[in-house]
Amino acid sequence: MTTKVHIEQLLLEGLPVTNHHGPQLRAAVAAELQRLIGAHGIAHELRSAGAVPTIRAGTLQIARASSPRGLGAQIARAVYGGLGRSK
Repeated sequence: MTTKVHIEQLLLEGLPVTNHHGPQLRAAVAAELQRLIGAHGIAHELRSAGAVPTIRAGTLQIARASSPRGLGAQIARAVYGGLGRSK
């Protein structure tokens, strides 16, 4: 099964991210989400093609020196938690 993640908009409030790091962060979030979904699955309701308008990821504890890649992975794990798992 092939999983493709497309992030149209990533709204980050209060995070130490500049516009310069935006593309790296978005790519890191998508890559980690693809990895998590491939490894652990996703809720049955989300398996058909379609858009998910909003996912609440909850609160993150971010280290000040987090790289865009590391921050993206943390965000993806939080988002994945909001998506649910396969049953």
